[in-house]
Amino acid sequence: MAWFYLVIAGCLECGWAIGIKYTQGFSRPIPSIMTAIAMIASFWLLSLAMKTIPVGTAYAVWTGIGAAGVAIMGMLLFDESADLARIISLLLIISGVVGLRIFSVGVK
Repeated sequence: MAWFYLVIAGCLECGWAIGIKYTQGFSRPIPSIMTAIAMIASFWLLSLAMKTIPVGTAYAVWTGIGAAGVAIMGMLLFDESADLARIISLLLIISGVVGLRIFSVGVK
């Protein structure tokens, strides 16, 4: 269950990071509230995951999901560059996250 919490926390990290763009400096109330809720939920789920997943692994996976997810969403939503070097770099981040999961022996 901890890994499930961690993946959802990472996805929520993507949500709040993209949400910050829509808040326009936290001057728009609805996007600001939604971003704050996503932040709180993301941190809460991360803390639940850290009850059983080592802190280094949990934080690396959480930030990896967030970094890769936000980069992909930036390409899709904001027409950011999707050149080969960026795609390869994102695949390296994703492979690192998968590797941390595969090699986390004894953590469920």
